[in-house]
Amino acid sequence: MTYQHQYIDGTTLPLAMGKVVCVGRNYAEHARELNNPVPSEPLLFIKPSTSVVPLTEGFRLPSGRGAVHYETEIALLIGAPLSGIVSPADAAAAIAGVGLALDLTLRELQDQLKTKGHPWERAKAFDAACPLSRFVRPEQAPALNDIPLQLTINGELRQHGNSADMITPIIALLQHIAGVFSLLPGDVVITGTPAGVGVLNTGDQLELAIPGVLQQTTQVLA
Repeated sequence: MTYQHQYIDGTTLPLAMGKVVCVGRNYAEHARELNNPVPSEPLLFIKPSTSVVPLTEGFRLPSGRGAVHYETEIALLIGAPLSGIVSPADAAAAIAGVGLALDLTLRELQDQLKTKGHPWERAKAFDAACPLSRFVRPEQAPALNDIPLQLTINGELRQHGNSADMITPIIALLQHIAGVFSLLPGDVVITGTPAGVGVLNTGDQLELAIPGVLQQTTQVLA
């Protein structure tokens, strides 16, 4: 399944899928539920373009590699380059779309890697590790400091949060990332997950939503 950036009206954007910049522990309650310290600055890692699949087409879990956890996140599509010191206005103007993503994690493997002081990529960057929704245009989205998000699995609400609860807010987050490495058109930033993460199982039916704005359904395929 090849991913292409699209708006929810079906318009395809002329942007190749780039890297996915991920932010760990950007919600304090999520850090606490996994017994992790709350970071003093954004904790960044990257998923490659090969990890991205269309959310609505469903996805498969890697076989024989332990439990896979879901993490629902607000996703930002980058439409203009951001590099070095950028102003809040330039950071906001670079957002071409707002959507939702699942940051899938091989949790047992991640715990092993963390214990050894090794990087997380084996647990975070595998193929299909980032099911990604279509996007709404920035003017259709809620204010960046007040974006609600939620995940329902098999009819049960599992995660709900709001960008207002982020440790590093969206604009400050983009400014920070741009000062570490360049963001290019087609890149996606996923901004951290609220509390409530857990294990996915084959056959699960998922609904991700920015209530009243974006609703995407998917399933874990056999």
